[in-house]
Amino acid sequence: MRGADPPPSSVRDPASWRDPSGFVYLRNGVVHRQIAPSYAADWEAFTRSPLSALLVDQGRLLPWSEAGPEAAFDADAAAVIVPDALNFISYPYEWTFGELRAAALLTLDVELAALELGFSLKDASAYNVQFRGVRPVLIDHLSFERRATETPWPAYRQFCEHFLAPLALMAKRDVRCGLLLRSHPDGIPLDLAVDLLPGRTRLQFGLATHLHLHARAQRGHADDGAAGSRAKLSLERLKALIGNLRSTVSGLAWEPSGTEWADYAELEHPSYDRAASSAGTKAGVVERMIGEGAGRTCWDLGANTGAYSRIAAGRGYRVLAFDVDAAAAERHYRSLLADGRADTTPLVMDLADPSPSLGWAERERSGLLERANADVILALALVHHVAIGRNVPLSMVFELFARLAPEAVVEWVPREDPMVRRMLAGRVDIFDHYTEAGFGDALAERFEVVERASIAGSARVLYHIKRRP
Repeated sequence: MRGADPPPSSVRDPASWRDPSGFVYLRNGVVHRQIAPSYAADWEAFTRSPLSALLVDQGRLLPWSEAGPEAAFDADAAAVIVPDALNFISYPYEWTFGELRAAALLTLDVELAALELGFSLKDASAYNVQFRGVRPVLIDHLSFERRATETPWPAYRQFCEHFLAPLALMAKRDVRCGLLLRSHPDGIPLDLAVDLLPGRTRLQFGLATHLHLHARAQRGHADDGAAGSRAKLSLERLKALIGNLRSTVSGLAWEPSGTEWADYAELEHPSYDRAASSAGTKAGVVERMIGEGAGRTCWDLGANTGAYSRIAAGRGYRVLAFDVDAAAAERHYRSLLADGRADTTPLVMDLADPSPSLGWAERERSGLLERANADVILALALVHHVAIGRNVPLSMVFELFARLAPEAVVEWVPREDPMVRRMLAGRVDIFDHYTEAGFGDALAERFEVVERASIAGSARVLYHIKRRP
């Protein structure tokens, strides 16, 4: 006799509390969104409007299905929806320049489409966007409201702080300014942004209008919080404002070069044939070791411009490609975009200092190690950078790998390798344990070796390892 099913388990997402229109929760591990009675009229109008189907069909809004009242988190529910599942939640301070710009343009394009049909986005948080591959998608279904006549865009300031300010700083000052979003998760304050921007940006109409003059207006109305809400803006003027924002964002450019590892893929080891996959090449060995993906997840740590991410994707994995170098990650993003790939998402991440938990009670934005785990990781041409470049003991490297995934393909790069000699040049060699024997001892604490294979034409070695039970 079949036993009774266990009662459903519902857990509210600790990051979902800002919007009074509703919240996200997990029900038996599946993401649900509960819609509050206060938003019921706007939700019904949005779902009855052609806007909702249009945005979903265009791939701009995450699809969803309706759930019955029995799926509600509590009795205070006007409706419940189940959004399509996302493989991984990333944050704006982890995106490449191109990804942040694409998310900004998506937000503006959605707003323009909404205005045409009598709606508007009531907020423009960068956290409302996620990536499927390299394509941005809006995930906040409760951002839409019916627009009252001649009202301004309530999300204008938020858009400038979450998108325009960081993009302008990345393009005009330094791409690493994108990391300011990590310390300012509610968006970079406009007064800070204009203080950091070069003076010449005051002469560029879009940046002068939306950042410099906007910041000045904020200071002027610091004691008059209602000043902006009394402004009137016709539909045509509002569409012109959004259009100008779009032109300003589109005009921001950054060329991914000049950073430490921008050309590392080409310089790393001239004997590697990255295009080939014959048995003895690095690519061939990696392809054999990684096996069939069948929809599983691979994290490529130190992915650079994505040569091996492509191999994993070709084997059927969904790939997250992390690299500390913003230029390498941006080049990877652009190549994926050009090829129309939807299986890989590049992200900017320092493995020695990954994204921490942030926000209210440190639970609003989860740290990297709390968000998800991989089925397999690639750590190619990486360990020497962490062990020598960042002084991390090999045992701690493998301890981290064991937390990330049950399986890994890891590359051993010996001391005589040109890249290791380059890293050791000009510094005291304190790395007595950096030997292949030390490497093997460290991995044996957490993993067992499935296969060890030399790379043709190189002193480097690849290890396929599995975590010990």
